[in-house]
Amino acid sequence: MELSAIQKIVIYALPVIFAITVHEAAHGYAAKYFGDMTAFNAGRISLNPVHHIDPFGTILLPALTIMLGGILFGWAKPVPVNFSRLRDPKKDMLWVAAAGPASNLIMAVFWALVFKASLGAPDAIAFPLALMSKAGVSINVVLMVLNLLPLPPLDGGRIAVSLLPHDLARSFEQLERYGFIILIALLFTGVLGRILDPLISAASSLIFGLVL
Repeated sequence: MELSAIQKIVIYALPVIFAITVHEAAHGYAAKYFGDMTAFNAGRISLNPVHHIDPFGTILLPALTIMLGGILFGWAKPVPVNFSRLRDPKKDMLWVAAAGPASNLIMAVFWALVFKASLGAPDAIAFPLALMSKAGVSINVVLMVLNLLPLPPLDGGRIAVSLLPHDLARSFEQLERYGFIILIALLFTGVLGRILDPLISAASSLIFGLVL
């Protein structure tokens, strides 16, 4: 059954909003745990989507990519983190950065369990619930894999900075000013899709394989 653009947006809206919201909140919770209160003081450690939604990155761009096909792309308002306030900035940066993708992994498993539950649900809700749960797995896997790319300012870039020796880490951090431009160029040239598609497919298959 081919869904209309409006039906796709309805199915994807809730998974998209919460995937991005929980991802950002997870960074804030981790930063607070490791000693940085910046996000907490700014009121950004919240599961309320209103605190994290970026009108273009969270709503308009994901809606366009859903309607046009291809890799879902979007972002929320970044949670402010002052890495210098962490108890051990270089080491703790890894855990703060990894918290976002880790939250997406947990949500992907959750949506896979919802999909499993939909198989035995009443007919009236089984089909839409299955579609939404599959969308939830897809969205969270995409966000997890995308954010683990070793490109600052993505989470994978922060993890790489944390793991690299100090001299290399400082040089690698300089990429951050160009990171978003590089990412957009990779997206529109199709290179990003060629990099991510096999990883997304493997991760989705693994999650469904473990749950079903």
